[in-house]
Amino acid sequence: MGANIFGVDYVPHADAVNIPFVTGLIIFTVIWFAARALICFFRKKLDLKHEAKMLLMYINLAVLFRITFFPLHHDAAGSIQPLIFDPDDIFPLNINFVPLQNMFDFSTTKDMLINIIGNITMFIPTGIILPVIYKKLRSFPRTVLAGGLISLCIEILQLPFCERTSDINDLILNTVGAALGAMAYLLLHER
Repeated sequence: MGANIFGVDYVPHADAVNIPFVTGLIIFTVIWFAARALICFFRKKLDLKHEAKMLLMYINLAVLFRITFFPLHHDAAGSIQPLIFDPDDIFPLNINFVPLQNMFDFSTTKDMLINIIGNITMFIPTGIILPVIYKKLRSFPRTVLAGGLISLCIEILQLPFCERTSDINDLILNTVGAALGAMAYLLLHER
């Protein structure tokens, strides 16, 4: 199965690995819950209230994982594309380091707005959830920095997947979304 990358049909090599969304989600879930279990084990306590809040973060990250690694096909069915790991096509890395470059290069204004608004709005929950979970992140700059770091991690994790692009514009827009979420949290928390 191929993918459409930058308007060109991409056909993976024979040793490429197709990772369906469900498989990726299972791997993410196992890693998440194993990490949470290890943290509780080393702390020697299980705080159910904190773990319930952490479940919010799990859901938030799972949604970000789906959107950023497994986009929808642009066909009528709207099925979820698999993630393709093709060791023969890792290099050159698909990275855009230039802010605003290609941010407005879409075939329609609708696609451009979906990209810009989507990248912002998908990180608003992150900006709200982080200070709910972590007291140390209850300041605007710290929440924005943490949201930006989560976005940076996503951009770095996309590097080995040839059909994904690591883009400074996504990092900027995601961080703006985290900032809007942090503002919403602070406004609601002050009441």
